[in-house]
Amino acid sequence: SAGMFLRLLSDVRWQAANPKWRRMTCCQRSTSSTAEPHPVSLPAQAQVVICGGGIMGTSVAYHLSKMGWKDIVLLEQGRLAAGTTRFCAGIVSTARHVSIELKMADYSNKLYQQLEQETGVNTGYTKTGSISLAQTQDRLISLKRIASSLNVMGIPCEIITPKQVAQLHPLINIHDLVGAMYVPEDALVSSANVSLALATAASRNGVQIHERTSVSHVSVQKGRVTGVETDRGQIQCQYFVNCAGQWAYELGHSGEEPVNIPLHACEHFYLLTHPLKEPLASNLPTVVDPDGRIYIRNWQGGILSGGFEKNPKPLFTEGRNQLEIQNLQEDWDHFEPLLSALLRRMPDLEALQIMQLVNCPESFTPDMRCIMGESPTVRGYFVLAGMNSAGISYGGGAGKYLAEWMVNGYPSENVWPLDLKRFGTLQSSRTFLRHRVMEVMPLMCDLKVPRWDFQTGRQLRTSPLYDRLDAQGARWMEKHGFERVKYFVPPGKDLLDLDQSKTFYKPDWFDIVGSEVKCCKEAVCVIDMSSFTKFEISSTGDQALETLQYLFSNDLDVPVGHVVHTGMLNEKGGYENDCSIARLSKRSFFMISPTDQQVHCWAWLKNRLPDDSNLTMEDVTWKYTALNLIGPRAVDVLSELSYAPMTPEHFPSLFCKEMSVGYANGIRVMSITHTGEPGFMLYIPIEYALHVYNEVMNMGQKYGIRNAGYYALRSLRIEKFFAFWGQDLDAFTTPMECGREFQVKLEKGMEFVGQEALLEQKQNGVYKRFTMFILEDHDTDTDLWPWWGEPIFRNGRYVGKTTSSAYSYSLERHVCLGFVHHFDEKTGEELVVTTDFINQGEYEIDIAGQRFQAKAKLYPFSSLFTHRRRKDEVELSSYQRE
Repeated sequence: SAGMFLRLLSDVRWQAANPKWRRMTCCQRSTSSTAEPHPVSLPAQAQVVICGGGIMGTSVAYHLSKMGWKDIVLLEQGRLAAGTTRFCAGIVSTARHVSIELKMADYSNKLYQQLEQETGVNTGYTKTGSISLAQTQDRLISLKRIASSLNVMGIPCEIITPKQVAQLHPLINIHDLVGAMYVPEDALVSSANVSLALATAASRNGVQIHERTSVSHVSVQKGRVTGVETDRGQIQCQYFVNCAGQWAYELGHSGEEPVNIPLHACEHFYLLTHPLKEPLASNLPTVVDPDGRIYIRNWQGGILSGGFEKNPKPLFTEGRNQLEIQNLQEDWDHFEPLLSALLRRMPDLEALQIMQLVNCPESFTPDMRCIMGESPTVRGYFVLAGMNSAGISYGGGAGKYLAEWMVNGYPSENVWPLDLKRFGTLQSSRTFLRHRVMEVMPLMCDLKVPRWDFQTGRQLRTSPLYDRLDAQGARWMEKHGFERVKYFVPPGKDLLDLDQSKTFYKPDWFDIVGSEVKCCKEAVCVIDMSSFTKFEISSTGDQALETLQYLFSNDLDVPVGHVVHTGMLNEKGGYENDCSIARLSKRSFFMISPTDQQVHCWAWLKNRLPDDSNLTMEDVTWKYTALNLIGPRAVDVLSELSYAPMTPEHFPSLFCKEMSVGYANGIRVMSITHTGEPGFMLYIPIEYALHVYNEVMNMGQKYGIRNAGYYALRSLRIEKFFAFWGQDLDAFTTPMECGREFQVKLEKGMEFVGQEALLEQKQNGVYKRFTMFILEDHDTDTDLWPWWGEPIFRNGRYVGKTTSSAYSYSLERHVCLGFVHHFDEKTGEELVVTTDFINQGEYEIDIAGQRFQAKAKLYPFSSLFTHRRRKDEVELSSYQRE
């Protein structure tokens, strides 16, 4: 059957791809050593070694060679494109939820379109368009949200009626549909041939390709890649790229320094039929029926149809693997639900002859997004894998971003959602991966409503207070493997209802979060924020201060006991991290960063701290439980527990002091809350956590204390116009673009990373501005809610997208935060954004195709709510992060 497959899915014979390349590689089929000519020997050294000759490896090689890197060797353990790429369904689809994935797919589509002309290899590219069907109103809303994104990106797309579906694809049964989304530019390709075309172009540019060569080991010295060992000898290299697909995990673990690549293979099924009596037209649109869990495409006049079943079968958990994927076992019983869905959708197929059921492995990742980037532990070790069955859609774009990353040191877009460093070591347990992919694969088709959570692999990292909070009705979400409270269900509420409520409209937790917010504003609330990343950096002399002054943009030479909000910027002035740093003593600093910064920030600092034995950095995240006491009565609770005055005269804003609370001492108390409300953060040594929490709750009873969660925190910080890293801020956003000039030491004559870029922006102006929008004609009860990623229109023209949003219980309105750009009406080029440009526009926010009027503001309403504190404190506290 494998032989038939190559004939079917690949019009190009393997050897005919490119004569020059055939001479270079050993493409002989015969396995008997006597018949095989001596293959070209491997070079002794190269700049880059790429492992894996599927769509990813060939795309990286193609783009690196296009960018001028020539000294590249691509190694493939079997034959090119003989892994998952060979069995890929070949559908290039741009309908994606995540904006970076959408951009990758769009680039891939444009690349494949001209590849045949460039290389002379027939790629089978056919522009068919695609139709995504909706059987429910919620599904249609989800499609409308995607359509809004596609339209503003310039990708043609429309929401169509069931009747129009029947006109585009006469075989589709439309009786249960409420609508659909039509993307006319989507296409079909032969994925194996696209790989061959990319390899052909790369080899013409000087890339050496060696098949039947497997990598056994990556050599590392002093934390850098130095070479690879193969079954045909060693190659010294500076860069190694792991594009080994489903084998990427094991290859990552085979080196001297393990690289964790959290992915796991599952069986993926699709069937092929003989041609219909009247063969299907080659340009018939591809159909995706997510509610039926299937996709259907034309295949040589017949049908290719597969899907994502509810009970997937994980593969190779023990690491058993074969070189080239032979067709795994057919399993008709397993495929039956998908077959029924296909026959419901296309009843005329009953009489059709099925040729075969194909079963091939596909790699899935813990969060359904692919994995790319440089390893946090080994410099020069890059990864591109885990495509969650969208490999052909992402192949071109992913290869381009990774090549840019290697050549320039950073890609041209914000790829943080795909960065390998978003995972910690905890996501690399085989048991965790096996259980998680069994949940992920069905989720490929499930409706993604805002704020849904994974159910598997939970309760992995927890605060010592987990059981106490859980018993009080906590509802949990997970970030970076850490359990965090969303909100607390009051006694007597129907719990089941709340857990089932999944909607694009007003959620069931609306009133619960409202009462938590009210308590934060009027009394006092406790939020467990232990998941924050916490580092201690200290030195024997002034090394810590000198190094941090260079790596951070704000002035850290402050009196002991002061807390500084600062960015950790890259050379372009963008935020690699946004954090608070407390100066504990002359020579030691305590740094608090967002939860998902744990791996990224550590790697960033490790790579930039001088190699000095007098300078130490320790990750103390697990040593401290963090409690956030928010509200006007927090002062009273703490001063009673510590017998120390906590008023602003004695304990000013942005101050840090070690105190005893109750019986426990050594507690770091900081006068910040990350929300702009008054209050304190308590960093408690973990063994005292329960004691301090109980004391705070007991003492706070007379002040109306209650527990609160992160949803209340979000509402508070968004109405105060605070940007959070990872949602609003990223490596492409500078302090100048979000009104944080006062957090940068430009005037102090000190050198720091990103300084030149900021000085240039100060002189020439910025090309985007962080702006706050208050929705005007929006009905919270009946209209769709904004969540994030909604297009912003100014005077009817697209100017940017929202990055986060929340309902403000004080303003009784929705508040969206987002960036406004200024595109030239004729050329589309970006122009400088001025305060006048923002203030003089009429704004609308597009929620799933419906536009709502919004008022734009560059400053928060803080004066209305904050207690009369000194003006400079208000300004300072106006910019903190989750």
